[in-house]
Amino acid sequence: MNLQDIKTDALKISLGIILSAFVVELFIGIFSNSLALVTDSIHAVLDSVVTAILLVTARWASKPPDREHTYGHGKIETMGSFIGGIIILVIACFFIFEAILRLQEPRPVVLPGVMAIGAAVYTLCSDGARIGILRRAIKKTGGPALQVDFYHAFMDVGSTSVALVGIVLVTMGFYQGDFVAALILGVLLAVLSLKLIYRNAMELTDAVPESMVKTVRDIVSGTEGVMKTESVQMRRSGSDIFAEVTISLKGTSSFEEAHEISANVEKNIRNNIANSKVTVHFEPTWKDVPIDYIVNRVASLVHGVSGIHNVSYSTAKDGVFISLHVMVDRSMSLEDAHKVSDEIEDQIKKSVENVNHITIHLEPYVSIPKSIPVEDLTIEEQVASIIKEYTSVKKIGRVITFQLQDIFKVDIDCSFDGKLTIEQVHDIVSEIESRIKNQIKNAVVTIHPEPN
Repeated sequence: MNLQDIKTDALKISLGIILSAFVVELFIGIFSNSLALVTDSIHAVLDSVVTAILLVTARWASKPPDREHTYGHGKIETMGSFIGGIIILVIACFFIFEAILRLQEPRPVVLPGVMAIGAAVYTLCSDGARIGILRRAIKKTGGPALQVDFYHAFMDVGSTSVALVGIVLVTMGFYQGDFVAALILGVLLAVLSLKLIYRNAMELTDAVPESMVKTVRDIVSGTEGVMKTESVQMRRSGSDIFAEVTISLKGTSSFEEAHEISANVEKNIRNNIANSKVTVHFEPTWKDVPIDYIVNRVASLVHGVSGIHNVSYSTAKDGVFISLHVMVDRSMSLEDAHKVSDEIEDQIKKSVENVNHITIHLEPYVSIPKSIPVEDLTIEEQVASIIKEYTSVKKIGRVITFQLQDIFKVDIDCSFDGKLTIEQVHDIVSEIESRIKNQIKNAVVTIHPEPN
């Protein structure tokens, strides 16, 4: 038997017991002239109406989610409980009003007797049975509808006890004792009903206990791999609790690692919060991640970027200065390339704190073909004639050339005097590359320097 069947069966049994108590109290109350029993039977009728409402709403609440109720129909059960609380408040006010009126009335001519006492005892036994049935169902399923009916049964015990005490006091000669007890009971019922109305009204406005939100936040923050708990949003729908959690994960985490951490967050919440439905959103955080890694990662994700290299940064009093080389499609217009550059700057500034300036070197991207390149003697001779003019170059190694559409890709191995500084070698290499590009149209030249 599923949880919903347990709920509805408990409410059905409760409704049957209430109706039986109503019949017994009404007929014996009229027969024995016991106004207390007749009043309590009217209370039983109102309770049966409330229970019927709760039974219907509990059935509606069990309907699966649809296009208009994506969180399910659990709020219908809460709404029924809210209405039930209002009805209880009306009953309580009726008790108070009726008790005050009866305190001012003269002694009745016909007084109730043993039959009235027997009817009250029967009703008390019925209420006790209802309390036991509903308590077991609440432990298994929870749910506001069962709790409302449990409150009804509990209050019925109080009201019937007041009626019984009143009947006993009347038989002993103190006929006003019944009315005083009814007045006290009415005040207690009013207080309980107001609490019930407030609790369900808060639930209808998606309020959840602050302690529950704190518990979920602590669970999320304590899950291994979670850098920060960004937000926790919760709401209740019937007996289900929905939680939407946003967490920050280290930016270097792989998708597989992020999924595993999110699954652990969901599991930990479900293990601690009963009937919880959890959704976890994750986003990267770059705290404690090297700046060059962040720059490379966020720039590579920008649409239009074909490659990133030579990422460098320096930190000064004025902030962080970042430099990087970005390759884009060689056919891209300057305007489009500039938009790509602006987007890269925006993404870096969002991910790196205190950025002062970003320098982006745009370069045309040339894809390397999978076929093995061949040596071009004509180009090799032109390259060699240029390099021989530089005495600092001790040896010209292999010259690899290949053509991609109208572009010549030239890779050159050169040996330099080992005593030269890196800066000196870089200046010589840049000058040689520039001269080769001027002589060979559409050439992309890369010189690989090494010590002689």
